[in-house]
Amino acid sequence: MKRALIAFLFAGAAVLATAAPAAAHNALISSDPKDKTSLEVGPSTITLTFDQDVQGGQGINTISVVDANGGHYEVAGDPTIKDTAVSAKVNALGKAGEYKIGYRILSADGHPVSGELTFTLTKDGAGTPTTPANANASTGDSGSSDGLPIWVWIVGAVVLLGGGVFFALRGGGAKA
Repeated sequence: MKRALIAFLFAGAAVLATAAPAAAHNALISSDPKDKTSLEVGPSTITLTFDQDVQGGQGINTISVVDANGGHYEVAGDPTIKDTAVSAKVNALGKAGEYKIGYRILSADGHPVSGELTFTLTKDGAGTPTTPANANASTGDSGSSDGLPIWVWIVGAVVLLGGGVFFALRGGGAKA
């Protein structure tokens, strides 16, 4: 019994000593234009600000502006990144109505973060929609998940730890 307690204490200490801190993904903290706002004139630039740095690189981050009929108004090319802010140029918008801002960025911890905001254009603009180079990327839909949740790793560690303790106790009584 004493051996089992010692083995369990050592195993528990090993799990605690090697546990990595939980990595939180980026979260959107502000936007220009703000979510669910009304504008008379469409923005020339969309700026999204996150709580952590955003990784840069060609084709990694996307921002799209889409009207109610699916027409795109974002300028082709990669958004500009400055620390926690991601900005994209926008062409002149079209008809008055609701527009969606879709985004997909790569957080500093390497995980993709996507979301959507809306705003309403109250007066018709002079713009016409364009066709994006990559429709899935511009809407923020990558078709992939953000990875395994942390609970899967914890359950796996507990199972391995429990199995190790079981075999340590079982094999401890055998004599050679």
